[in-house]
Amino acid sequence: MRVSLFVTCLGDTLFPDTARATVTLLERLGVEVNFPAAQTCCGQMHINTGYGHEAQSLVRHFVETFAGCEVIVAPSASCVATVRTEYPRLAAETGDPALQSAVAEIVPRTCELTELLVDRLAVTDVGAVFPHTVTYHPTCHSLRTLELGDRPLALLRAVRGLELRELPRAAECCGFGGTFAVKNADTSLAIGADKVRAILDSGAEYCVAVDSSCLMHIGGVLDRRHERPRTIHLAELLAHTGATG
Repeated sequence: MRVSLFVTCLGDTLFPDTARATVTLLERLGVEVNFPAAQTCCGQMHINTGYGHEAQSLVRHFVETFAGCEVIVAPSASCVATVRTEYPRLAAETGDPALQSAVAEIVPRTCELTELLVDRLAVTDVGAVFPHTVTYHPTCHSLRTLELGDRPLALLRAVRGLELRELPRAAECCGFGGTFAVKNADTSLAIGADKVRAILDSGAEYCVAVDSSCLMHIGGVLDRRHERPRTIHLAELLAHTGATG
C-alpha cells in the first residue's frame, strides 16, 4: 500500500517526532509513505473559532494538494475529523460544484492512523515493545466524531511489555479545545487538572492519546504541577521496538 502523510501544522511546527514515528511505523509494516510538500493547515483552528469562510481557501488547497493520493493518513483525530465533518459543509457553502465533488471524493480516502492500521492493514500487533505502565486518554474528536472505539486499545494491548491501566472518567475532555484554552484559560486549566488527577489515579507512567494537541495540554498541566507521568503520542509508542527511558 502507498499512503500520503498529512503531517498537520501542529505536527510540523511542534511535534515532528510524531510525524517521524508515523513514517517509521508504517515503513516497518511495508507501507510506502510519501509526503506532499505543498500541504498546510487543514483549517481546524479557523473553523472552531468561527472563521469558516476564511478556511475555504484551505479546503481548496487540501484537496488540490492531495488529489490523486490513494490513501491520506494523519496522526491526528481532530484534523481528520475536520476533513470529514467540516469540509463537506464548507464546500457546500461555496456553491462550487467542482469543490463539492472534490471534497466528496477525498473524504473517504482520509483516515486517522489507527483506522489505517486496524481497518485497512488489518493489523494490531505492529511489533512494538514498550515496557511501561500506560493509560489511554480518548480525545474528544477520536471518541465522539471519528468514533475510534477500541482501535487504539487493541493496538496497545498487543504491545510487548506494556501494562495498560484504565483511566478513570476517561470520556471527560482534557480541557484543551484549541483556542478555547486561550480564550478561557482558567476553565481550560480546571478541566485539565481533573484529567491529570485521573491520570495520577490510574498509576500509569505514561498517558497516551492520538492527538498531539490534547497531549500538549495535559503535559503542560503535569509539568506545572511537577507530576511524574509523561505524555506520548500513540504513533511514537508504537514505533518503539526496545526499552525506553
